Amino acid sequence: MVIDAKREAVSVRHVGGLSVVQLKKLLDEARGPSRSDADTLVAQADKLAGEGNQEEAAKLYGAAIDAAPKEWPRLPRVADALVTSLAMTGKFEECARRAEALYPRLTGTAAGAGIAFTALGCAMRLKDVEKAAFFEKETLRYVKDPQLDISDDDRSSLYIMLITLREGVKDKEGEAALEQEWVTFLEGAAARAKTPEQRTVFDSHRISAYLEVGTPEKAIPMLEQSARDFPDDYNPHARMALAYRAMKRYEDALAASDRALRMSYGPRKLGFLRTRADIYTDMGNHEAARKTVEEAIAYAKSLPKEQVREATIAALEKRLAEMK
Repeated sequence: MVIDAKREAVSVRHVGGLSVVQLKKLLDEARGPSRSDADTLVAQADKLAGEGNQEEAAKLYGAAIDAAPKEWPRLPRVADALVTSLAMTGKFEECARRAEALYPRLTGTAAGAGIAFTALGCAMRLKDVEKAAFFEKETLRYVKDPQLDISDDDRSSLYIMLITLREGVKDKEGEAALEQEWVTFLEGAAARAKTPEQRTVFDSHRISAYLEVGTPEKAIPMLEQSARDFPDDYNPHARMALAYRAMKRYEDALAASDRALRMSYGPRKLGFLRTRADIYTDMGNHEAARKTVEEAIAYAKSLPKEQVREATIAALEKRLAEMK
């Protein structure tokens, strides 16, 4: 989000990752004045989306596109924002329909990749085989296109969506091939990183990939390196807990969990407590698992209401009830 300090309001909003080139374009857009009715509608939509009102924002994004001049420079961002808002509000049919109409105008661009990715998710929710097949083909094309200006972690997200689809249609061979390709891609991206900060960006994707292909032990060296590089960061330890749990090295998993919990704060701590309960459950220590869930519930209720959803507390309470 770009914030207008004078109005204390969102002036421009973008969902998802950005390359440096895309970020510069976004900031140029924020600095420039509104020149058309469509620009005014976008500013209103961004404000609503920034306030969490995705449904009304989607209406205004759509109206802006319909009212826009032919060569409208804001189309890529606004088209991506429209299908994202529709997906976030569960309007999957409209998401797929709008994406299908807008996509030909943005084929081959970063925005086109984002629209294909989101539309694929909407088509999967609808079980629309034809649209899913089309957007899967397009998403796969973007994954394989080295010239496309998207970040490597965004490219990794495209892999995740493609793997999820192959899993959904029970294509084990296709799923396994994509998973191995995903792992190879991530290892290459991490190897190309020029700084520890750049390399550790891929830790979350790599742990997911290693867990997916059943090689969690491959995550341990990278996470130990990240822990050395960033001694105050809880993430490497939280991810080690996941890896050690998958390896059935439960004492090591608990030790890593201890380190993550000592460093963590806010809503992220809830996820670490859930993982700790899972570790105890796997160990067969159901009493410790129950106490950990009780601790998570008490902690969730102590947080400001803006930081934790009621559904999160309800899910924890349901889990506790099932333990008794």
